[in-house]
Amino acid sequence: MLLVDRIRESVQKFAENQHGVQLKSVEIQPTKKEFEGDLTIVVFPLLRHIKSKPAELAEQLGSFMATHLDVVISYNVIQGFLNLTIADSHYLSFLQSIASPSSFGMKAVSDESQKILIEFSSPNTNKPLHLGHVRNILLGASVCQLLSAAGYRVHKTQIINDRGIHICKSMVAWQKLGNGETPHMAAEKGDAFVGKYYVAFDKLYKKQLAELMASGMDEDQAKNQVPIQIEAQEMLRDWETENPKVRDLWAQMNAWVYEGFAQTYKRLGVSFDSYYYESDTYVLGKDIIVNGLQAGVFTKKEDGSVWCDLSTDGLDEKLVLRADGTSVYMTQDIGTAVLRYKDHPDMNGMVYTVGNEQDYHFKVLFLILKKLGYSWASRLHHLSYGMVDLPFGKMKSREGTVVDADGLMQEMDDTAAALASSLGKLDGFDEDTKKELYHQVGMGALKYYILKVDPGKRILFNPSESVDFNGNTGPFIQYTYARIQSILKNVDVLDLPFNMNIPLEPKEKEVLKWLELYPQMIQNAAEQYSPAIVANYVYELVKRFNSYYQQVVILCEDQSTRNFRVRLASQVGCVIQSGMHILGISCPKQM
Repeated sequence: MLLVDRIRESVQKFAENQHGVQLKSVEIQPTKKEFEGDLTIVVFPLLRHIKSKPAELAEQLGSFMATHLDVVISYNVIQGFLNLTIADSHYLSFLQSIASPSSFGMKAVSDESQKILIEFSSPNTNKPLHLGHVRNILLGASVCQLLSAAGYRVHKTQIINDRGIHICKSMVAWQKLGNGETPHMAAEKGDAFVGKYYVAFDKLYKKQLAELMASGMDEDQAKNQVPIQIEAQEMLRDWETENPKVRDLWAQMNAWVYEGFAQTYKRLGVSFDSYYYESDTYVLGKDIIVNGLQAGVFTKKEDGSVWCDLSTDGLDEKLVLRADGTSVYMTQDIGTAVLRYKDHPDMNGMVYTVGNEQDYHFKVLFLILKKLGYSWASRLHHLSYGMVDLPFGKMKSREGTVVDADGLMQEMDDTAAALASSLGKLDGFDEDTKKELYHQVGMGALKYYILKVDPGKRILFNPSESVDFNGNTGPFIQYTYARIQSILKNVDVLDLPFNMNIPLEPKEKEVLKWLELYPQMIQNAAEQYSPAIVANYVYELVKRFNSYYQQVVILCEDQSTRNFRVRLASQVGCVIQSGMHILGISCPKQM
């Protein structure tokens, strides 16, 4: 049993035996550096159940812990905080007891484990993946790894936004301006090629709008009569009535985009277990809305549009089907949710990784699904995240002012190469090895910089700042891992015996304390869907190890001490690699 679990159990026994109270939760945290102790029990929450003064209750609890828990050798009370000092022997036993260093902290996944579907990426097929998508993809992929580490069966999925007016805009622009050009002829990735025509549509739209306004129309009148916009709307209606020519063009242009997406996903190191397409699910969504009308969940207005009145739930009326019978995003999202649960009846939950500008949309979606009678709707979760900002302002796809994912990844590789060369980090490596390391460092910098931030917060992304071999960065952590591997390269680490009575250096104990928190940290991060907790845990572990490394000689002369320090360094390396793997980051053995 982990130390924190033993302490929690002891507190619960104290509450039950001494006060007749059953506690469901106990808050335990590492003791702050300015106070004596290793672990701290926060007493204030206990006062809701036990009537006492904070310091008095902490004193009673401390005495109980010192008497009933052999690993507690002393305690001190600071107001409502009980600081416990743990015996060195516990931490030595902890290190000795790790049976499988590489899987330490991981929960085994079996057929009986709870199954979670996680949706992420979910791009439109009218443009390449960009920086905003990168945060979505990295966050979703990391949450998949995190929940798997916490013992869940994870299914990675996405919904491809392959239909709608935005898709038709690219198609109309290609018809008018493309002259039969293909991605191969243009020597461009398919997604970038199609995105080029989406930008071209916007330029032509603005030109035609200006011409109409110059002829005397006001802006509202002109917007309804822009020729290229009317063509796109007609194309959407033709698509929904399955016009063969429109469908063939749609299939061809989407195929170009999918080929481009596949290359980007491969470079990001991301894969999926299933794909859903709006072109399929919107039809099911329409059928569900028809049934909902009959059941009284929806109402039809005079113009033929269908709505769901959520005003009694504190929300607004929501359009679910247009007057002309065409679907909206809500239509297809309802269909997609129902189809997924039909495909995965053993699913225990579903996580949607979508930006926080869609918070309201998902409140409405989940509520509508509940009103439709789907019991599983209560197990849906929106993993909302903040936007990614750039120093030069907001990105706009239709204006072509986006940082696309491919260009960003290349910039990260180039930035890593320039910095590594200036520091002489890779002198002596052959060119192929350097190129691979530049990519590992560049991707490590990108992924860590984005994932170390709490999902709910906005990010100001600075590529050059992210690629730094000092501070809270991916390369700093990768370099520490490589340093550990260099120390251990000529040492057989497996089952090295050491004296269980070795006196621990203070910084050794700090490293061990932090190591032991890893399993609980994974569970906490999984409960909060937050890879940032993992990222910052690993950074704190690395800081503690580097401070320890600078103070002691790991490969010292005393064999037992040497064995212990090698085992400790090796386990730190395993946890660094494990935590970075959850973030989707590889750790080179040499840098």
